[in-house]
Amino acid sequence: MTDSGSGSVPGSDSGSGSGSVPGSGFGPGSVPASGPPAAWRRHAGRCVLLDGFHALKHALRFGAEVPVAVTSDRAGALALADELAPDVREALAGLLTEVPHATYASLVARPHPTAVAALAVRPARAAGLEALARTPRSAPVVVLDQPRNLGNAGAVIRLAAGFGATGVVTTGTLDPWHPTVVRGGAGLHFATVVERLEVADLPPGPVFALDPEGEDIRGLKLPDEALLAFGSERSGLSRELRARADHLVALPMRPQVSSYNLATSVAMTLYHWSAGGGASHTS
Repeated sequence: MTDSGSGSVPGSDSGSGSGSVPGSGFGPGSVPASGPPAAWRRHAGRCVLLDGFHALKHALRFGAEVPVAVTSDRAGALALADELAPDVREALAGLLTEVPHATYASLVARPHPTAVAALAVRPARAAGLEALARTPRSAPVVVLDQPRNLGNAGAVIRLAAGFGATGVVTTGTLDPWHPTVVRGGAGLHFATVVERLEVADLPPGPVFALDPEGEDIRGLKLPDEALLAFGSERSGLSRELRARADHLVALPMRPQVSSYNLATSVAMTLYHWSAGGGASHTS
Protein backbone atom coordinates (compact mmCIF):
# COMPACT_ATOMS: atom_id res chain seq x y z
CA MET A 1 0.00 0.00 0.00
CA THR A 2 1.59 3.26 -1.08
CA ASP A 3 -0.96 6.05 -0.74
CA SER A 4 -1.23 8.29 2.30
CA GLY A 5 -4.90 7.61 3.05
CA SER A 6 -7.22 9.75 5.08
CA GLY A 7 -6.18 8.52 8.51
CA SER A 8 -9.77 7.74 9.42
CA VAL A 9 -10.59 4.98 11.89
CA PRO A 10 -12.86 2.17 10.68
CA GLY A 11 -16.28 2.43 12.27
CA SER A 12 -16.02 6.19 12.77
CA ASP A 13 -18.65 8.75 11.93
CA SER A 14 -18.45 12.48 11.41
CA GLY A 15 -19.10 13.38 15.02
CA SER A 16 -16.72 15.42 17.12
CA GLY A 17 -15.71 12.51 19.33
CA SER A 18 -16.20 14.54 22.47
CA GLY A 19 -17.99 11.87 24.48
CA SER A 20 -16.45 9.89 27.33
CA VAL A 21 -16.57 6.27 28.36
CA PRO A 22 -17.51 6.84 32.04
CA GLY A 23 -21.28 6.83 32.29
CA SER A 24 -21.75 4.99 29.01
CA GLY A 25 -23.29 2.03 30.81
CA PHE A 26 -20.79 -0.68 30.01
CA GLY A 27 -17.56 -1.98 31.45
CA PRO A 28 -15.40 -5.11 31.46
CA GLY A 29 -17.09 -8.39 30.63
CA SER A 30 -20.32 -9.07 28.80
CA VAL A 31 -22.21 -5.95 27.67
CA PRO A 32 -25.11 -5.11 25.38
CA ALA A 33 -23.98 -5.42 21.76
CA SER A 34 -24.95 -1.83 21.01
CA GLY A 35 -22.71 -0.34 23.72
CA PRO A 36 -19.16 -0.73 22.41
CA PRO A 37 -19.93 0.24 18.78
CA ALA A 38 -21.65 3.40 19.99
CA ALA A 39 -18.68 4.29 22.19
CA TRP A 40 -16.33 3.52 19.31
CA ARG A 41 -18.17 5.87 16.98
CA ARG A 42 -18.25 8.56 19.65
CA HIS A 43 -14.49 8.52 20.17
CA ALA A 44 -13.22 7.63 16.69
CA GLY A 45 -13.13 11.20 15.41
CA ARG A 46 -10.40 12.27 17.82
CA CYS A 47 -8.56 8.97 18.20
CA VAL A 48 -6.20 6.63 16.40
CA LEU A 49 -6.70 2.90 16.00
CA LEU A 50 -4.64 0.51 18.11
CA ASP A 51 -4.84 -2.70 16.12
CA GLY A 52 -4.02 -5.80 18.15
CA PHE A 53 -2.85 -6.71 21.63
CA HIS A 54 0.73 -5.52 21.18
CA ALA A 55 -0.27 -2.07 19.94
CA LEU A 56 -2.54 -1.60 22.94
CA LYS A 57 0.13 -2.96 25.30
CA HIS A 58 2.77 -0.50 24.08
CA ALA A 59 0.39 2.44 24.05
CA LEU A 60 -0.54 1.82 27.68
CA ARG A 61 3.09 1.44 28.70
CA PHE A 62 3.88 4.86 27.31
CA GLY A 63 0.95 6.71 28.77
CA ALA A 64 -1.65 6.77 26.01
CA GLU A 65 -5.19 7.80 26.89
CA VAL A 66 -7.39 4.87 25.78
CA PRO A 67 -11.13 5.60 26.09
CA VAL A 68 -12.40 2.33 24.58
CA ALA A 69 -10.94 -1.15 23.98
CA VAL A 70 -12.71 -4.27 22.74
CA THR A 71 -11.92 -7.93 22.20
CA SER A 72 -13.79 -11.02 21.12
CA ASP A 73 -11.62 -13.12 23.45
CA ARG A 74 -11.13 -11.36 26.77
CA ALA A 75 -9.75 -14.45 28.52
CA GLY A 76 -7.21 -14.97 25.73
CA ALA A 77 -6.12 -11.32 25.79
CA LEU A 78 -5.62 -11.36 29.55
CA ALA A 79 -3.70 -14.63 29.28
CA LEU A 80 -1.38 -12.89 26.80
CA ALA A 81 -0.98 -10.07 29.30
CA ASP A 82 -0.09 -12.54 32.06
CA GLU A 83 2.58 -14.04 29.81
CA LEU A 84 3.96 -11.03 27.95
CA ALA A 85 2.92 -7.84 29.71
CA PRO A 86 2.13 -8.29 33.41
CA ASP A 87 3.01 -4.62 33.93
CA VAL A 88 -0.16 -3.55 32.10
CA ARG A 89 -2.37 -6.52 32.95
CA GLU A 90 -4.42 -4.60 35.50
CA ALA A 91 -4.97 -1.71 33.09
CA LEU A 92 -6.02 -4.11 30.34
CA ALA A 93 -8.45 -5.88 32.65
CA GLY A 94 -10.09 -2.55 33.40
CA LEU A 95 -10.31 -1.50 29.77
CA LEU A 96 -11.16 -4.54 27.68
CA THR A 97 -14.81 -5.13 26.89
CA GLU A 98 -15.76 -8.48 25.37
CA VAL A 99 -17.99 -8.34 22.29
CA PRO A 100 -19.09 -10.93 19.71
CA HIS A 101 -16.48 -11.54 17.04
CA ALA A 102 -18.76 -10.10 14.37
CA THR A 103 -19.01 -6.86 16.35
CA TYR A 104 -15.24 -6.69 16.79
CA ALA A 105 -14.67 -7.38 13.08
CA SER A 106 -17.08 -4.61 12.12
CA LEU A 107 -14.91 -2.03 13.90
CA VAL A 108 -11.61 -2.78 12.13
CA ALA A 109 -10.57 -3.05 8.51
CA ARG A 110 -8.54 -6.22 9.09
CA PRO A 111 -9.21 -8.35 12.18
CA HIS A 112 -5.98 -8.95 14.11
CA PRO A 113 -5.05 -12.49 15.20
CA THR A 114 -5.25 -11.39 18.85
CA ALA A 115 -8.82 -10.09 18.31
CA VAL A 116 -8.06 -6.87 20.22
CA ALA A 117 -8.70 -3.31 19.09
CA ALA A 118 -8.73 0.02 20.89
CA LEU A 119 -8.88 3.74 20.29
CA ALA A 120 -6.26 6.08 21.75
CA VAL A 121 -6.23 9.86 21.88
CA ARG A 122 -3.52 11.27 19.63
CA PRO A 123 -0.96 13.33 21.60
CA ALA A 124 -1.30 17.09 21.33
CA ARG A 125 0.57 18.47 18.34
CA ALA A 126 1.80 21.50 20.29
CA ALA A 127 3.50 19.25 22.85
CA GLY A 128 5.16 17.22 20.09
CA LEU A 129 6.50 20.30 18.33
CA GLU A 130 7.82 21.66 21.61
CA ALA A 131 9.66 18.40 22.32
CA LEU A 132 11.20 18.38 18.83
CA ALA A 133 12.39 21.99 19.13
CA ARG A 134 13.87 21.57 22.60
CA THR A 135 17.67 21.67 22.74
CA PRO A 136 20.09 20.29 23.71
CA ARG A 137 18.79 16.86 22.68
CA SER A 138 19.97 13.52 24.03
CA ALA A 139 19.11 11.63 20.84
CA PRO A 140 18.64 12.42 17.14
CA VAL A 141 15.42 13.09 15.26
CA VAL A 142 14.67 10.79 12.32
CA VAL A 143 13.34 12.58 9.23
CA LEU A 144 11.53 10.62 6.51
CA ASP A 145 11.52 12.81 3.43
CA GLN A 146 8.34 12.20 1.42
CA PRO A 147 7.94 8.52 2.33
CA ARG A 148 5.40 6.54 0.31
CA ASN A 149 4.97 3.17 2.00
CA LEU A 150 2.79 3.11 5.12
CA GLY A 151 4.28 -0.12 6.45
CA ASN A 152 7.84 1.18 6.10
CA ALA A 153 6.91 4.33 8.02
CA GLY A 154 5.47 2.23 10.83
CA ALA A 155 8.58 0.07 10.99
CA VAL A 156 10.76 3.18 11.24
CA ILE A 157 8.70 4.58 14.12
CA ARG A 158 9.05 1.25 15.92
CA LEU A 159 12.83 1.38 15.41
CA ALA A 160 13.09 4.99 16.53
CA ALA A 161 11.17 4.22 19.71
CA GLY A 162 13.40 1.24 20.41
CA PHE A 163 16.57 3.31 20.04
CA GLY A 164 15.16 6.17 22.11
CA ALA A 165 15.20 8.69 19.26
CA THR A 166 13.72 12.09 20.09
CA GLY A 167 11.13 11.67 17.38
CA VAL A 168 10.19 10.86 13.80
CA VAL A 169 9.22 13.63 11.41
CA THR A 170 7.76 13.01 7.96
CA THR A 171 7.52 15.44 5.07
CA GLY A 172 5.12 15.14 2.16
CA THR A 173 1.61 13.71 2.00
CA LEU A 174 1.84 10.49 4.01
CA ASP A 175 0.01 10.70 7.34
CA PRO A 176 2.33 9.21 9.98
CA TRP A 177 -0.72 8.51 12.20
CA HIS A 178 -2.58 6.56 9.52
CA PRO A 179 -3.99 3.31 11.01
CA THR A 180 -1.68 1.19 8.84
CA VAL A 181 1.35 3.15 10.09
CA VAL A 182 0.24 2.77 13.70
CA ARG A 183 -0.25 -0.96 13.11
CA GLY A 184 3.28 -1.22 11.66
CA GLY A 185 4.64 0.73 14.63
CA ALA A 186 3.00 -1.68 17.11
CA GLY A 187 1.60 1.20 19.15
CA LEU A 188 5.03 2.75 19.72
CA HIS A 189 3.94 6.10 18.32
CA PHE A 190 3.28 6.87 21.98
CA ALA A 191 6.90 6.18 22.92
CA THR A 192 8.38 8.95 20.77
CA VAL A 193 7.27 12.14 19.03
CA VAL A 194 5.64 11.60 15.62
CA GLU A 195 4.79 14.64 13.50
CA ARG A 196 4.49 15.75 9.87
CA LEU A 197 6.26 19.00 8.88
CA GLU A 198 7.45 20.95 5.87
CA VAL A 199 11.20 20.88 5.23
CA ALA A 200 11.39 24.58 6.09
CA ASP A 201 9.88 23.85 9.51
CA LEU A 202 12.21 21.01 10.57
CA PRO A 203 13.57 21.18 14.12
CA PRO A 204 16.96 22.79 14.74
CA GLY A 205 20.10 20.75 14.36
CA PRO A 206 22.61 19.63 11.73
CA VAL A 207 21.03 17.53 8.98
CA PHE A 208 22.84 14.31 8.10
CA ALA A 209 21.09 13.11 4.94
CA LEU A 210 21.58 9.58 3.62
CA ASP A 211 22.72 9.53 0.00
CA PRO A 212 24.77 7.03 -2.06
CA GLU A 213 27.22 9.81 -2.99
CA GLY A 214 27.80 10.85 0.61
CA GLU A 215 30.70 10.27 2.97
CA ASP A 216 31.02 6.76 4.41
CA ILE A 217 29.14 6.73 7.71
CA ARG A 218 31.83 4.58 9.33
CA GLY A 219 34.16 7.58 9.41
CA LEU A 220 31.62 9.95 10.92
CA LYS A 221 30.43 10.82 14.40
CA LEU A 222 26.69 11.44 14.52
CA PRO A 223 25.87 13.98 17.23
CA ASP A 224 22.88 13.74 19.52
CA GLU A 225 21.61 17.00 17.99
CA ALA A 226 21.46 15.50 14.50
CA LEU A 227 18.50 15.25 12.19
CA LEU A 228 18.98 11.94 10.37
CA ALA A 229 17.20 12.30 7.02
CA PHE A 230 16.19 9.50 4.67
CA GLY A 231 14.75 9.93 1.19
CA SER A 232 11.69 8.23 -0.21
CA GLU A 233 11.80 4.58 -1.23
CA ARG A 234 11.45 5.46 -4.90
CA SER A 235 13.17 8.80 -5.57
CA GLY A 236 15.54 9.46 -2.68
CA LEU A 237 16.01 12.90 -1.15
CA SER A 238 13.86 15.77 -2.36
CA ARG A 239 15.50 18.90 -3.72
CA GLU A 240 14.34 20.84 -0.65
CA LEU A 241 15.80 18.39 1.83
CA ARG A 242 19.07 18.06 -0.07
CA ALA A 243 19.46 21.85 0.02
CA ARG A 244 18.84 21.82 3.79
CA ALA A 245 21.43 19.07 4.42
CA ASP A 246 24.67 19.88 6.21
CA HIS A 247 26.24 16.49 5.48
CA LEU A 248 25.56 13.74 2.94
CA VAL A 249 26.16 10.30 4.43
CA ALA A 250 26.43 6.90 2.74
CA LEU A 251 25.93 3.44 4.21
CA PRO A 252 28.40 0.72 3.22
CA MET A 253 26.98 -1.28 0.33
CA ARG A 254 28.32 -3.93 -2.01
CA PRO A 255 28.73 -2.81 -5.65
CA GLN A 256 25.71 -3.52 -7.87
CA VAL A 257 23.33 -3.57 -4.90
CA SER A 258 21.07 -0.60 -5.57
CA SER A 259 19.62 0.17 -2.14
CA TYR A 260 18.51 -1.00 1.29
CA ASN A 261 14.97 -1.08 2.59
CA LEU A 262 14.10 2.19 4.32
CA ALA A 263 13.71 0.64 7.77
CA THR A 264 17.02 -1.20 7.34
CA SER A 265 18.79 2.06 6.49
CA VAL A 266 17.32 3.75 9.55
CA ALA A 267 18.30 0.82 11.76
CA MET A 268 21.90 0.84 10.51
CA THR A 269 22.20 4.59 11.03
CA LEU A 270 20.69 4.60 14.51
CA TYR A 271 22.88 1.67 15.49
CA HIS A 272 25.98 3.58 14.32
CA TRP A 273 24.88 6.51 16.49
CA SER A 274 24.09 4.34 19.52
CA ALA A 275 27.27 2.25 19.30
CA GLY A 276 29.59 5.21 19.56
CA GLY A 277 29.17 7.12 16.35
CA GLY A 278 27.83 10.02 18.36
CA ALA A 279 25.83 8.55 21.24
CA SER A 280 26.46 10.04 24.66
CA HIS A 281 25.24 6.85 26.32
CA THR A 282 24.96 3.16 25.72
CA SER A 283 21.70 1.23 25.75
